[in-house]
Formats: sequence, C-alpha cells, structure tokens
Amino acid sequence: MGIYKILKTAILSLFFIVTVFSCKPKKAQNENLLLSKKNQLKKAFRYPNYLNKNYILGKFDYMNSNNFVIVPKDLSNKKIYIRKEVLVAFLKMQTAAKEDGISFKIISGTRSFAHQKRIWDYKWNSKYKDLPPLERVQKILLFSAMPTTSRHHWGTDIDLNNLTNSYFTKGKGLNEYNWLLKNASKFGFYQPYASKKEGRTGYEEEKWHWSYKPLSQLYLKYYNEHISIEDITGFDGSKYSKNLQIINKYVHGINSELK
Repeated sequence: MGIYKILKTAILSLFFIVTVFSCKPKKAQNENLLLSKKNQLKKAFRYPNYLNKNYILGKFDYMNSNNFVIVPKDLSNKKIYIRKEVLVAFLKMQTAAKEDGISFKIISGTRSFAHQKRIWDYKWNSKYKDLPPLERVQKILLFSAMPTTSRHHWGTDIDLNNLTNSYFTKGKGLNEYNWLLKNASKFGFYQPYASKKEGRTGYEEEKWHWSYKPLSQLYLKYYNEHISIEDITGFDGSKYSKNLQIINKYVHGINSELK
C-alpha cells in the first residue's frame, strides 16, 4: 500500500510538471502572436500621402491643393479656404442650425505659416511693441498661436460669426453658442479652446473657434510624432517657445475631446 501511494504521488507529480511545462510554451506562443498582431497593425497604419512636416507646419500651398475648397460667399465674409471634408460637415451643420433659427458664417479658416506670421508680427512689432520680449510673447499667446503651432494651418479649424467671447454671452450670440455646445459634436466639431476652469493650459477661451475632429485629431497625432521644439522657428520671439513649453502647454492645451 505504501509503494502504491508513492507511485501514485510520483505519477501525479510528473503529470503536473509535464502539464505546466507544456502550457508555458503555448502561453509564450500566444503572447508572441498577440505582440506580432499589434506590430502588424502598427505597421499597417499609414498617414495620408499628403501629410508631412511642411503640411503640419503650414508651409504648403493650400490654395492650389485639390484637398481644399473656397467657402461659398454666402457662408463667409471673405475668401476663405478649408478642407473639403470640413466644408461638407459644416454645410450639414449649417442646415441643421437653420431649422432651429440659427445661422453661422465662417470668418476665418486655413492660415499658412506666412499668414500666421503676419498676425504674429503685427502684434510683436506694433500692438505690444512696448512690452519686454518675454511679456510680449505671453501677451500675444493669449489669443494668437506661434507660426508652426496653429491648428489653422491644417484646414480643419474654423472661426464662426464673431471673434470676441463677449458676443457669445448674450442675445443672438449666446443662442448660437448654446446651439453649438449642444449640437456641433454631432457633425464632428468641437471647441478646442473651451473654458480653462477644469485646468486646461495655453490660450484663453475662444467661443468662436471650432475644430473638425475626424481630421484634426489625426493631424495632432502626426504633430506629436514628427514635430519638436526645434521646428518652431522663423519669427521674432520663437526662442521663448522652449521655456514657455509651447508644445506641451499650448499645442496640447486643448479640449480633451480632441486629443
């Protein structure tokens, strides 16, 4: 009986050892297979062919790009270009808004590096010229992006109806803003520079600025992977971009829905 117990114990032990060691390779194989699939998916992902550093920095000719169109005159106050996909989505949103007695006009769209630099240079050389350089940069950054960091470079972001927050706090403007807050996301649009009450960094709130998420989120991903602080150059005050953490606090200082 003693020998039987010993043999039984030995057989069970051997069975346990064989089972454990036979399972480990399978587990390892499964883990390797999962890792392989993840790598394959990662390799399979490709950005659109047109997307490159010049595009994301606003250094391309969007006016002669087949991907961009002019906003119809009745929906803008000047000649404005945006991406085709953005206009299609905006037209759908405009149609829905009209049913509720709301109307929108695009007052700013795509801006090249050169265009953004003209805005920056005006504020640097004229509007805030009496401030010390660092204070001047910080003052400009309340509402204007450094060239190479503006979302308006991408053709995905639009400014609507008025460029002052106060307009959207009463009467007609308040009705427009409330409609956007309730409905814009249905058409892919989000307010990148929403209230800073929840800790958002960077630019001040801009109730007029709306971004088309299906594209801008992709472009932000590309920006994060390909653009560094060394790319933020070519204009007065650019040397302060590192100390002010322009990418972390401003490029990323957006509504979490767009990240």
